[in-house]
Amino acid sequence: MNPDGGPAVLLFVILVRRWAGVLLVLAGLAAYAGAAPTGWAYATTAGLRVGVADAPSAPVALVLGAGIGGGRPSPLLARRLDIAAELYRRGTVRVLLVSGDNRVRGYDEPTVMRDYLVGRGVPERHVVRDFAGLDTWDSCTRARRIFQVRRLIVVTQEFHLPRAVALCRAAGLRAWGVGDDSSGAWPGPTAAGHAREPLAMLKAVRSLALRPDPTLLGRTETGVAEALAEPRR
Repeated sequence: MNPDGGPAVLLFVILVRRWAGVLLVLAGLAAYAGAAPTGWAYATTAGLRVGVADAPSAPVALVLGAGIGGGRPSPLLARRLDIAAELYRRGTVRVLLVSGDNRVRGYDEPTVMRDYLVGRGVPERHVVRDFAGLDTWDSCTRARRIFQVRRLIVVTQEFHLPRAVALCRAAGLRAWGVGDDSSGAWPGPTAAGHAREPLAMLKAVRSLALRPDPTLLGRTETGVAEALAEPRR
């Protein structure tokens, strides 16, 4: 018996050599398919992603949910809310629309987000909750179709911002984005966020192409309009 495997090993080597080029091409195409939408989002939103000090005036800031625990926002969500509160204090925006998940009993992202903002000096009457922001597309399209917003600043982490701005603009909003650079304080979650974005962007391509209804549509809500009518004190 040949200890090296004889004909079987030889056949395996031949097959590997024959298919290696094809596999490399397929791997390259897969990498391109994953990277191309993300690159497009970065390029098309480059002039629309700004810092807090450079953000244009807009009626509304849309804060996207990012998880809660023990009745408090996750660290990344807290940073989003801090940025939104700063935009409000500067007078850049007048209303904060907090959009998150409330499908599971006892899990209420929008209310936790509102309470956090109120605890940091934002008047409750200027915080509006969207309980059906199940993903980025749903949050953007509900802001436009349910809350009748036309112009806003979307607030999230920097790694998420190109996709968020692109989706909000595809939903019919005049949207700019302000992001949190979470890499210093939270390198692990930030790295995970960057790694996730190409796959999330592939999902977003469907929304960009088909402009589907959000998971939960429902009737028009007047919360934003009413909050905008409330004077700042």
